[in-house]
Amino acid sequence: MTNVSSFIFAWNELNRVAAGLLGTGQRLAKDLNGKHCVLLMGAATPGSLDELSYLADSIHLADHPCPSNSEGLGLGLVELAVVAEETSRASLPGPFLPTVWAATLLSRLGNPALTSPYLNSIAEGKFKVTVALLEPETGWNPEDVQLHLEKTNGAWQLIGRKTFVLDAEIADVILFVVRQGQDLAVVAVPRGTPGMTIKATPALDATRKLYDVAVQDVLITGAQVLAVGGPASSALEHAAQVATVAVCAETVGAMQWVLEATVEYAKTRQQFGQAIGSFQAVQHQCADMLLHTESARAATLYAAWALTAGAPDASTAVSVAKAFCSDKGRQVCNHGVQVHGGIGFSWEHDLHLHFKRVTICEFLFGNASHHREKIARAILDGPAKE
Repeated sequence: MTNVSSFIFAWNELNRVAAGLLGTGQRLAKDLNGKHCVLLMGAATPGSLDELSYLADSIHLADHPCPSNSEGLGLGLVELAVVAEETSRASLPGPFLPTVWAATLLSRLGNPALTSPYLNSIAEGKFKVTVALLEPETGWNPEDVQLHLEKTNGAWQLIGRKTFVLDAEIADVILFVVRQGQDLAVVAVPRGTPGMTIKATPALDATRKLYDVAVQDVLITGAQVLAVGGPASSALEHAAQVATVAVCAETVGAMQWVLEATVEYAKTRQQFGQAIGSFQAVQHQCADMLLHTESARAATLYAAWALTAGAPDASTAVSVAKAFCSDKGRQVCNHGVQVHGGIGFSWEHDLHLHFKRVTICEFLFGNASHHREKIARAILDGPAKE
């Protein structure tokens, strides 16, 4: 059976499971509207999101990325994509994405004695964890990491800086991607460790906090080094793919909100004595928005299924989804602003929240050009290296 046939065969069951998750996810979108986000997004302290805890608990947000043997739900990536879409549709200003990234990374490191306590705490909602990968002169490829775990006077130390760390200020633990010798390593460092400095980075999307994290002579024990070498590299690659699917789903959620808001506006906004939705030029833009949104959703769900099923084209499917969502998400938001006119880019309207979320999602885990290059390399390298 081909990959596409297998995907179609599984579609009915996936729809059944997704429908239940969609219902609970839509409760989040209903309870947390854009105006509520505007009030919350300026806060950046560990207690600033307490008001959202009942919403997160109602759909077990922290449980989704955690395996069942760590008290999590252990759901697949298709279910995760459904939830991620709804969180973005609500412009959720919480640490959902870094939790997905970090929990997936921890679950794949292959060292249960060290990682299980973190995963259990995440699933119980007691812990927030994020990943520090990017550096001032590096991109999303872990192989570019330069920050070294150095041994001085018999003790391991971290000295350096990580940039664009998601929700670092409210994370209890930060997973640093570093080098130990020539090998990649993952090191868990509690926030507030002596020698660690966290500084907010101005960002376009105020609902998604970014930080610079500097470490100076931070002492590291053996128990904090969660994995080194092959296990670390493999886990980082898989976790990045899962997080990329989540970002694609978030983009789709924002696209869906913009589509619905734009169509509704076109039905009610009067010009020249009739609704602007009766004009063909407006109809064409709305039709394009629908086509782009549904296509982006299909690409995202296929990528999620391919990763879950271990399909040979899974890596390429993720890159296809990310490249498409990055390009079409921007186009859908542009059309939305055009149809809304002047109010479309004003602070009083919620459209800007979703446009900014889409713009940041375009950057996270590589933009369209980055993933098109990965697709090209996969094609040129051939099936043996896919």
